[in-house]
Order: sequence, then structure tokens, then C-alpha cells
Amino acid sequence: MRIAIATLIGGLVMFLWGAVAHMVLPLGELSMRAPKNEDQVIAALRDGLPAEHGIYVLPHFDTAMHADKAALDAFSAKTRSHPYAYIVYAPEGRDALAMGPQLLGQWISDTLAALLLALVMIRAGVGVTKGVMLGLMFGVFSWLSLSVPFWNWYRFPTAFTFGYLVEQGFGWILAGAAMGWWLSRKRNAT
Repeated sequence: MRIAIATLIGGLVMFLWGAVAHMVLPLGELSMRAPKNEDQVIAALRDGLPAEHGIYVLPHFDTAMHADKAALDAFSAKTRSHPYAYIVYAPEGRDALAMGPQLLGQWISDTLAALLLALVMIRAGVGVTKGVMLGLMFGVFSWLSLSVPFWNWYRFPTAFTFGYLVEQGFGWILAGAAMGWWLSRKRNAT
């Protein structure tokens, strides 16, 4: 029961911190920009991309052409002289203000991650200080394993990447401290 409650506390802390980071602080919007002509870009996406939900990287290279030196040289020249885009494309619309399913998914994700942290905390020993240290390690680990590769390979902006470090690092410090406090309560009381 202690682990379950610690998990719920950690998930709730991360969920609430995420709300603050995105709605109060600018962390969720770092490097996000508006296009000069949104309607023109949307029309170009509809015309230029298949009607299939997916990730599109421009310029695109057909990996089946890796053995073709001329194709590799042409692609290399194109990447040096053309803009780059990493597009997550969904051809069907969805009401961006109807966030219920996304909020539920975020809370579930935060709570499952908190469960992993709680299990490590129980094994490593509990307490606020250990919770802070383990939480920071979890936050930095998630950043290093997800955000840094997206920055490195897909050119995610540096400000966005470091904003995610602040969001994850600080959020898991808070969650780890709260979880460490809860998990050490019973032990300290006896």
C-alpha cells in the first residue's frame, strides 16, 4: 500500500508540475513558432504529404538508395542547400481544446513512471534526500535518453531541449522528494 500511495503522489506531483511548466512557465513553448502563413502551410501539407499519420523528415532520403553514390551525393547537396523539417503529421483534425484524453494519458504516464521510481526508492532506501537524488537521476536519464537524441539527430532547438531538462529534472526532484517523504513516514514513526 505504501508503494501504491507513493506512486499516486509522484504521479500527481509530476502531473501538476507539468501543468505549471506548460501553462504558467514558458517551458512547454520554448522554440515553438507560428508560421508566416498557416493556411498556406496546411494546404501544402495536405497536397504534399500522404493522407497517413506519420513522421516526415524533409529533405527525405530513400534508404533503399544507400548503395547509389550519385543518390547519396545529390541528397547531401540537397541537405546543405535546403531547409530542414521534422513533421509529425496527422491528416485528420482534432479539437485541440478538448484535452481530456491527453490529460488522462499524461497522468497515467506520469503515474507509471512514478511507480518505477517508487520501486527503485524502496530498493535503494527511502527518505527525502534519496528521493531528491533519485528523482533528479530519473529526470536527467529521461532527458538524456529522449531529448538529447532528438536534438542531436532531428535538430530539435537547443532552447526546447534544455527546457525539457528543466521540466523533467525539476519535476522529478519534486516528485522524488514527496515520494521519499511518504515512503519514509512509517519507518520514521516506528
